[in-house]
Amino acid sequence: CKIGSNNHTDAIFGIASKFNATDRGPTDLGWLKSKHSFSFGRYHDPNKMGYHTLRVINDDYIAPAKGFGTHPHDNMEIITYILEGTLAHKDSIGNIKTLSPGEVQVMSAGTGLTHSEYNHSEAQTVHLIQIWIEPNIQNVTPQYDQKIFNQKNKLQLVASPDAHNGSLPIHQNASLYIADLDQNKTINYTTKLNKKYYLHTATGSANINNEEVSAGDALTLEQEQQIKITATTNTKILLFELE
Repeated sequence: CKIGSNNHTDAIFGIASKFNATDRGPTDLGWLKSKHSFSFGRYHDPNKMGYHTLRVINDDYIAPAKGFGTHPHDNMEIITYILEGTLAHKDSIGNIKTLSPGEVQVMSAGTGLTHSEYNHSEAQTVHLIQIWIEPNIQNVTPQYDQKIFNQKNKLQLVASPDAHNGSLPIHQNASLYIADLDQNKTINYTTKLNKKYYLHTATGSANINNEEVSAGDALTLEQEQQIKITATTNTKILLFELE
């Protein structure tokens, strides 16, 4: 639905479009249950091929003692954010890691790598968000980084092209922020001219520029001066700043 202004100087707290969680595409493989914001794998919708350089947002639920076997990627910036559970990672460039809730993993696949991700728990499901961003440089040397981001009630910059403020580097003029908000907390962000913004509600519910959202909902903003986020429950929000 279009409910925002196209004038940057007038639209202080507007919304361009809202996308409901119920419209996301499903995958159910038994051991893996996913919801896709954009076309991915067996789910294809020609009207949902991404948003600018943002290509994939998947909510993945990996059953106990299951996981993704070794598989390849190339020329994609792949970001994983762990919400629940513990995930084991292994890749062809020598990394053997464990990721816990609040941790962010970035893989620049570049010229190519293989990796596996596995839930070794016998009891707990892993819930993660996987993000793909198209790179602005092709065939870079593959790179791996991970870091925990656990500050509360602020926008944390977790990925950026120049790795500033302790963020992880990606090969694209895009930035990803995460806000882990307690109920009734409010944060404000002043947008940059000529940038596009995509907000994904990871957990909980919030009021964003006077629009109510809950887990799985997303908003786009392209002309607004500010983004005001008020958590109506304990909430995690992902904010993408794109060209």
